[in-house]
Amino acid sequence: MAQDPGQAAQMRWLGASQLIGVVRSEPGITRAVAAQRLGIGSGGATELVARMRQTRLLDETPAPAQGRGRPTTVLGPHADGPLVLAADLRATDWRLALADIDGLPRVVAEAEYAEADLYSVLTQLADAIGGIYRRRPKRLRAIAVSAAGPISGARLGQFTPRGWNDVDLSAMTAKIPDRAGVQLLLGNDATLAGLAEARTGAARSAATALYLMVAEGIGGALVVNGEPLTGAHGAAGEYGHVPFGDPALECPCGARGCWDLTVDGRALARHRADAPPDDAVAYVHELIHRPTRDKLTRRAFEAVAASLGRGTGAYVNVHDPDVVTLGGVAALLRAEAPEAFDDAYRNALMAFRKGSPPPVRDAEHGEDGPLHGAVALALDHVTSPAGLADWVGRH
Repeated sequence: MAQDPGQAAQMRWLGASQLIGVVRSEPGITRAVAAQRLGIGSGGATELVARMRQTRLLDETPAPAQGRGRPTTVLGPHADGPLVLAADLRATDWRLALADIDGLPRVVAEAEYAEADLYSVLTQLADAIGGIYRRRPKRLRAIAVSAAGPISGARLGQFTPRGWNDVDLSAMTAKIPDRAGVQLLLGNDATLAGLAEARTGAARSAATALYLMVAEGIGGALVVNGEPLTGAHGAAGEYGHVPFGDPALECPCGARGCWDLTVDGRALARHRADAPPDDAVAYVHELIHRPTRDKLTRRAFEAVAASLGRGTGAYVNVHDPDVVTLGGVAALLRAEAPEAFDDAYRNALMAFRKGSPPPVRDAEHGEDGPLHGAVALALDHVTSPAGLADWVGRH
């Protein structure tokens, strides 16, 4: 039985895809070490790298000099190789970042939109994305969008910070022609940030990692062997919408008593008897950077840190992770009242866990986690055997 031509093309690029995976996970790796990782001989590695240089996927460049001896070369992205674009849609602003195979996002456009309506925001993003595409029409191969809400297909089910529902995010690529074949990928911000921590951050050595991110509310992801569990419809990880909070409080999501309402800037404002902040993240930063700290503010931080710690312990009981990482402003909130967090965390753990609880680490990517995760999602697509076959077929 004849092999499908498309499948044959993909198989031809399987080794190249695996080599790029090694380069992505170990920046600055040499060809010899990469060959060892893949279990191939030096001749095979030389041939594979030559083919990837010819197709503008990888290149070899001199490593920084380290004393005498023959200069060493390292593998890295080709100067004319594929690019991906990451879009981070947050409560009051958005950012666009380009990345090549090294996976490092470089912000190329950003804007605030606090007073704008949905149509204006999507139009602004489409114009910015279209402009980036026109400058690099042959290199841009995928766009990954991070948004603070449940994602299903090309739709954002609920964007609570702005009160938007059932948003078709495919409008963001309206200025890119269909024939270009640029793939649009969508992900929840916390899920993508958890992916980034598991791949290149504070949880990269863990088989099972729990990630929790506080922005406006709290979300997260369980990442197993480097892949986030996204659920049947892509909307898993809505940790903030479990009833760990006060049943008297109604959440913008439509439920009551959500944990969301007890762990972010809105919670701090409520404890301080302030008006609800327009930007929950900015409010946290503003309180932290005040030169003096009154008793009411200290108690507010203690209450929020305790709620964060208690919920973290609950999800450790549920998921049994090797490690927990805290992203967004979660790490800052813990740092403001570490004893309150630690006591609540340990008190929430089942007895058999208290002797050696999973460590809780600050996320290495901080508030840029969603951008790093969006890049990882896009590169997974572009550097798959099918993605590489498509790249070569278009060049």
